[in-house]
Amino acid sequence: MSVSEPEEYWFCVKHHRVETQDNLCPSKHRLGPYPSEAEAARALEKTEERNEAWDNDPDWNDDDPDSAPDPEPESGA
Repeated sequence: MSVSEPEEYWFCVKHHRVETQDNLCPSKHRLGPYPSEAEAARALEKTEERNEAWDNDPDWNDDDPDSAPDPEPESGA
């Protein structure tokens, strides 16, 4: 990484720690990159917030059959 490039941070879900380019676990264990160490440290909290928002978003809620869009009529029938 060159001096002009900003450092990136990842959160390792296996070890529950913030990582940098110098100590990265395999990508299957990482969330990120994040622009700051503080944001990477909040990765699991942010993921939970997003999951809750999506669970309560009527556009993405598959649990309620009445919330699904009407199917397109079949042509030629």
